[in-house]
Amino acid sequence: MNTYMAGTPGVFEREILHCAPFLKNRLVSFWDIKNNAFSVRESFFYYSTHMKNKVKLFLDSGAFSAWSQGEEIDIQEYIKFIKEHKDSIEIYANLDVIGDPEGTWRNQVIMEKAGLSPLPVFHYGEDIKWLKRILSKGYEYMSLGGMVPISNKDLLPWLDMLWSQYLTDEKGFPICKVHGFGLTSLHLMLRYPWYSVDSTTWVVTARMGSIFVPRFKNGEAIYDENCWTIAVSNKSPNMKEQGQHFETLPESSKKLILNYLEQKGYKYGKSEWKMESQEYELQPNEKWGEKKPKNKSDKRSVEIIIEEGVCNKYQLRDEVNIHYFQDLEKTIQKWPWKFQLSIPKSLF
Repeated sequence: MNTYMAGTPGVFEREILHCAPFLKNRLVSFWDIKNNAFSVRESFFYYSTHMKNKVKLFLDSGAFSAWSQGEEIDIQEYIKFIKEHKDSIEIYANLDVIGDPEGTWRNQVIMEKAGLSPLPVFHYGEDIKWLKRILSKGYEYMSLGGMVPISNKDLLPWLDMLWSQYLTDEKGFPICKVHGFGLTSLHLMLRYPWYSVDSTTWVVTARMGSIFVPRFKNGEAIYDENCWTIAVSNKSPNMKEQGQHFETLPESSKKLILNYLEQKGYKYGKSEWKMESQEYELQPNEKWGEKKPKNKSDKRSVEIIIEEGVCNKYQLRDEVNIHYFQDLEKTIQKWPWKFQLSIPKSLF
């Protein structure tokens, strides 16, 4: 399974310094490129020129982002961009129309008539006839979308139905390559024979102050079980809650996590704190520990970084999470593999 890192770490410098050196697969949004949201446009051109042979680029239309802002993406503009950068883009998706499967199919036809081969998309909640249409055309590679806002409880029966009845042959093997858009659940990643998936959890989790750490058995990391999500930020509100933060875990668990970080070339880190006036000039190893108080006379906390690590540098948390997903990708059985439904098909 190919795992594409989606989402954005924020600024261009953070992307190229802390993410690009470790990435193999990157999903970017045309809508974000067009609007240069979070310096995505700069990042795209960096990957497509300086790292063309190292990072595989997957271009999504970003239709949902545009729709959520009351905007639309011009399909001709999307087509033009793809043609201009076709040599740099490994895969590109159809321009879907949110809530309108007929409009989505119409765009598929328009793009194909323009000489392109976009990945067709079937969304959660759409009539199954649209999936049947995609499959009847014999596409070698398609995608499932609209899953991000849906709970795992609702996704599980839907995906079980699709994979057992439509996406696999009589022996349970996939009849085509399938990409899962915005798939964040490890359980759902491992349950089905996806060819590829994308996820933003690597960067979202880091932003929330946490890292992914695999489970261990006999001292070896295992990836076929749900991983630990460990809060490590020294600004985390859970820092003093028993069992909710690295600092309050049992010593045996701490040792496993520290060993894992060391294997990957990282440290937990160490900081000290002090209070200074708002006019204080930060030193090279210091940063503000909180937002600027409204009252100008109030002092502001300053973090003194004694040793850089995942507890005090979110960029390093990004890197650790990228490593986790790429290690996960290496351990998943090679595509294609057989899907076996754990409940009788008659229930569908």
